[in-house]
Amino acid sequence: MQYFDGILVLIAILFILISLYREWIGPSFTFIIAVVFLGAFGVLTPKEMLSGFANEQIAVILLLLLLGDTVRKTGVLENFFNRIFKEAQTYNGFLWRMMLLVSSFSAFLNNTPLVAILMPYVHTWSKRHSIAPSKLMIPLSYAAILGGCATLIGTSTNLIVNGLVVDQTRVPKLEELQMFDFFAVGGPMILIGIIFMMLIGKHLLPNRKDVITDFSRKRREYLVEVQIRPGSKLTNKTIEEAELRNLKGLFLVEIHRNNHRLTAVSPGTVLKENDILIFAGDTDTIVDMINADTGLKLTQVGMFSKKAHTEVREVVISHNSTLIGKTIKETYFRGKYDAAIIAVHRNGERMSGKIGTVKLQAGDVLLLMTGGDFPERARDTMDFYSISKVRDFNKLAPWKVAVLLGGTALIILLSALGVIKLFIGLIILISTITLLGIANPKDLPKSLDYNLAVIIALALAIGTAMIKSGVAEMIAMFFINVLKPLGIYGLLFGIYGVTAILAAYITNKAAVAIIFPIAITIAADLGINPVPFVLLVSFAAAANFITPIGYQTNLMVYGPGGYNFKDYMRVGLPLTIIYMFATVVGLGLTYNLF
Repeated sequence: MQYFDGILVLIAILFILISLYREWIGPSFTFIIAVVFLGAFGVLTPKEMLSGFANEQIAVILLLLLLGDTVRKTGVLENFFNRIFKEAQTYNGFLWRMMLLVSSFSAFLNNTPLVAILMPYVHTWSKRHSIAPSKLMIPLSYAAILGGCATLIGTSTNLIVNGLVVDQTRVPKLEELQMFDFFAVGGPMILIGIIFMMLIGKHLLPNRKDVITDFSRKRREYLVEVQIRPGSKLTNKTIEEAELRNLKGLFLVEIHRNNHRLTAVSPGTVLKENDILIFAGDTDTIVDMINADTGLKLTQVGMFSKKAHTEVREVVISHNSTLIGKTIKETYFRGKYDAAIIAVHRNGERMSGKIGTVKLQAGDVLLLMTGGDFPERARDTMDFYSISKVRDFNKLAPWKVAVLLGGTALIILLSALGVIKLFIGLIILISTITLLGIANPKDLPKSLDYNLAVIIALALAIGTAMIKSGVAEMIAMFFINVLKPLGIYGLLFGIYGVTAILAAYITNKAAVAIIFPIAITIAADLGINPVPFVLLVSFAAAANFITPIGYQTNLMVYGPGGYNFKDYMRVGLPLTIIYMFATVVGLGLTYNLF
């Protein structure tokens, strides 16, 4: 019976691999079909098919995504990241800074929340600089993985291996692993991994434009007015030195200075404090300027920037509007509707002049910053029709910011120290910020990635089927037996390769559970120090780059990056091979195996 079950499991695995690689159907539906197939033939029981949905790690990932989305909506980290990445105006500059930051932090903090929090910022930066998110999301995940492999607490895989070391009885004198036992290989691989992505990996990444963003950018060009802030870094710089000619999504139309209008703006024009600059720009770029530290301020925003909650909306002037023929200044829009007109779009016409002097026409599209009273005041008006809500802005009280960021850091720290389970800590934190009004309970369900939960849960079921049927052990022993005659090199490469392949397709936890006892048994039989074998298994399972389902951060960036199964294989396979050679050589030299 087990032989027949093994054949069925191999068929299911083959279907998953081909379906994901050829993109026949979506990843979640692929796993559903495979698990239902195994359930129909009795390989998996209904309990085993659904047990993954009760897995604590799935709940932790979803809770971390909820927390990351809450942090994103509040915007509290925007200024922090802007300061870190303010010099990164190019793809290369941002890529190495982002990877170094993430890998450094993930060596000591759980890498999943780091990715959850940074994903929205990286996506926003990519849109702001006209770079496809697919060029940055995989590097973000890989940086987290590289950093997590450098210490004992960097990734849950290392902690699981340490738990197996403590529980095993095959080698009685084997001591538990220490914090920096992993650093001899993991530390240098952080730098090697970053260098690989900078020189090779970035060229292997797909360049898939964000279709929705592209549509939005091509849709409307607005006239927007900004002013040089007092004390701005742009003061006394030329247009060329300030790089205002090269702003993504913006075109400098003219400058107003002391009631004089400069229409022929040359690259050598020197900027002065309080100059008013008129730009033509797209929606996203204008909205990004609201809180950005660029030395410019939107002149029409005024006190709206101080409000706790504001929204950016698009409206269109109706054909029977009382606003037609009036200048924006004459409409008294701010007092009448609790909204400020920050930009104007007129189809087929590039406008000029100050925003306040523009005479409105039927069909003009206005970009508004609105306060809390706008929906009520605009409900019955016939002057304009609402098109869309572009973005929300929330300003938290300082104590709420402290609760959100301090609570997040505290939960991660306590979890790393083993004081509290990460799942319990996240539940407490999310409940607290909801009760305090930091997060809106109605918005929380919208932040959940249900496809991600289905894929992980059903991937665990596939792993159960492989172990239960004996397929996993059969594959592992086959490769190891083939490579054993090649000596210590063959064994180390064999153990690494088999572990990495199993981890890529049946999760790293399942791979560790299968290969760990085999690895220490081989070491004991040969009379070799088992520690490098233990570390080898841990590195092979944790440094998981070749599939989206192999590591949770790979799955997290799968959708936002617009990736397919082949993308991970194309970029991750050479990095996996480099990591394998570095691990084998590094452990061999450290423990005098050669």
